[in-house]
Amino acid sequence: MAVPLLDLRPQYARVEADVRRRLDALFESQQFILGPPVAELEQAICDYVGCGHAVGVSSGTDALLAILMAMDIGRGDAVITTPYTFFATAGCVHRVGAEPVFVDIDPETYNMNPARLEECLHKVCHSGPDGRLVTAAGNRVRAIMPVHLFGGICDMDRLGDLAAEFDLPIIEDAAQAIGTDYPSRSGRSQRAGAIGDAGYFSFFPSKNLGAFGDAGMAVCRDGELAAKIRLMRNHGMGTQYHHEKVGGNFRLDAMQAAILLAKLPHLDAWHEARRRNAALYREEFVRLGIDARITLPSEPHAASGLKNHHIYHQYVLRVPQRDRVRESLTAAGIGCAVYYPVPLHLQECFASLGHREGNFPEAEKASRETLALPIYPELTPEQIREVAEALARALEA
Repeated sequence: MAVPLLDLRPQYARVEADVRRRLDALFESQQFILGPPVAELEQAICDYVGCGHAVGVSSGTDALLAILMAMDIGRGDAVITTPYTFFATAGCVHRVGAEPVFVDIDPETYNMNPARLEECLHKVCHSGPDGRLVTAAGNRVRAIMPVHLFGGICDMDRLGDLAAEFDLPIIEDAAQAIGTDYPSRSGRSQRAGAIGDAGYFSFFPSKNLGAFGDAGMAVCRDGELAAKIRLMRNHGMGTQYHHEKVGGNFRLDAMQAAILLAKLPHLDAWHEARRRNAALYREEFVRLGIDARITLPSEPHAASGLKNHHIYHQYVLRVPQRDRVRESLTAAGIGCAVYYPVPLHLQECFASLGHREGNFPEAEKASRETLALPIYPELTPEQIREVAEALARALEA
């Protein structure tokens, strides 16, 4: 039995009637740019995430660009992030003219390692003439950008302590983590994207909450920053044809907003199904006796009692001889993928930063060993069993 890495057709069958109803109303109105559906989605995301403000934009990448531009981060500045993530995280920092500064990941969660961040802040960076933190290249550190990878969430208490110590804002890359809950030491749970000073989500079709094309959302606490982000998404224009800043065309299409509004009420159920599938994988790996030969995804907050402690945007294992195993699974018709085969510090376009192999060993090791298996909500137990048995055969080959 072939099992795809992702199949969106069963999901669409569930939401088709509501999607078509909303699109018919939109087509009747003929108002396709911003408008009521976008405003409704922005409020719905505020309510779901628990953030103060949400601004609909054209993609997750553009959400980050708009945030960086609104915060006046550019040439002469630097942003600290991780080398093990999708390219846009550091790509956007570079696009605004700032320096991406990398710190290594935690080997279990694949998220930013607070200990490595502390080393960077205390040893790699230093105090400049004005007392502000600067990099070895002389750029002023302006923000810390942790990435909530694969649907898990970073250790935000420890990262927040370091950000407060150095008076730095946190921009959360929550592109893969909409709805993930964090058990803050304050005693109340917080959701990814609403913990730092700003954050953003991607609604790329493969995300847990996916549009029918590119779409994204920037979120933040502060109303003044939200107003600047809104300005940036529309060419820096406040009143028509009067441009206060140079922004971009980052507007969210009303059509994508309408589709996302139809899907959002189902999101928590889809999260639950992904966790159920992850638990079934674990059972199958134990049954097949291969659980000791692979490294399963970490669930550091499973004991918190929070339902959405992990939302499994991707189900990522470490496996021995990863590339050979991937080839075997592909030959058997099992969808799988590598996220990410080349860490950002070794990408050709960032060669000018002067990094070399060995600088961030955990990110490099993850890029060699990790493999994603199907995890979408509509997977059947039979499909999960098929994937697990194919993996067992591949490990024995």
